[in-house]
Amino acid sequence: MSALLDQATSEFGLDGVGRSLLATLPVIAFGLTAMLGPLLARRIGTTRAILAAMSVLAVGLVLRVLSGWMLLPGTFLAGAAIMVAATLLPPYLKALGASGLWVGLSSMSFGIGAALGAGLAVPLDEAFGLRPALAAWAALAVLAALAMLAAGRGSAATVPRGQPVSIPAETRLTVALMTAVFSLQALLYFAVTTWLPLILSAHGESRGAAGGLLGWFSLIGLIPTLVAPVIARRRRILTWFGPGLGLVMAAGFVWLGLDGGHDAAVVTVLGIAQNAGFGLAMGLLVSLSADEASAGILSAIAQGIGYAVAGSGSLLLGIVHDASGAWAVSLLLMALCAALLAVSVTLVIRRRPVSLIRR
Repeated sequence: MSALLDQATSEFGLDGVGRSLLATLPVIAFGLTAMLGPLLARRIGTTRAILAAMSVLAVGLVLRVLSGWMLLPGTFLAGAAIMVAATLLPPYLKALGASGLWVGLSSMSFGIGAALGAGLAVPLDEAFGLRPALAAWAALAVLAALAMLAAGRGSAATVPRGQPVSIPAETRLTVALMTAVFSLQALLYFAVTTWLPLILSAHGESRGAAGGLLGWFSLIGLIPTLVAPVIARRRRILTWFGPGLGLVMAAGFVWLGLDGGHDAAVVTVLGIAQNAGFGLAMGLLVSLSADEASAGILSAIAQGIGYAVAGSGSLLLGIVHDASGAWAVSLLLMALCAALLAVSVTLVIRRRPVSLIRR
């Protein structure tokens, strides 16, 4: 949607607030619906819950383009479905005993999807028009649903049922720090994927070039996203690698805010660092959980609050831009958040895995 935000604003008759809301509503939905995943998995199992989420995602993506009044509800529904699947991925991987490599491959698939969405959005719009271009992505959700249907016929991973949640005092700091890490990296990641095309347009880039660079932002991050969860299990490397990602992000945002002449270079730097940050956060969610059920709970807490912060933060950055008339202030605020991310990672990597189930 972000690559076609101007076209969607015109097509659906949105004002400035409506445009910002459309851009950030999926992430807001992430925060508001985070607990649905674990609750649904306790009733029907993790695999079936992911299957249901992908089916609802396909419906939401189609509904939002059928009529103008369905745009925001359909977008919210799609965001909620994505959130259910996202919170259940760590416990699914934990139940399968996935190695760091498989966690990395799963995290890397997020980047592949994002790159496809950003890189193909404009060509699809030019070939078929806005509404078919947006609805076409429902096909991938259907494919994902079919994949989980096939997985459900085998030995499906499920979240254990009937186990009461418990967050004892000794685990609360770990939960809080992990939530801070996920919140900050999600805010920065979604702020970039939401607003980067408009930032680049303000630098003089064409619509096609801006969409291409957004796709490149995800594509260049595929290998870092794969490697980061593996590094998350190697404490010696993690002690400098984790905080270093935040510092590189901070430098990149300052660079993007003060210099409009090296867009491809700065997008490359941010793509590597931010996608690695996402992979690191996913890896930490798995490695800092003592068991499958705890992974689901920690995932729901960290991702739920994290995406709520990301959605509201991205919306705020858009409002700051509208008030100031430029992106420099918003980007400098993002640099500050990146510095805080470096501090949060430094603290959380010293913690031990936690159990959030009462025995």
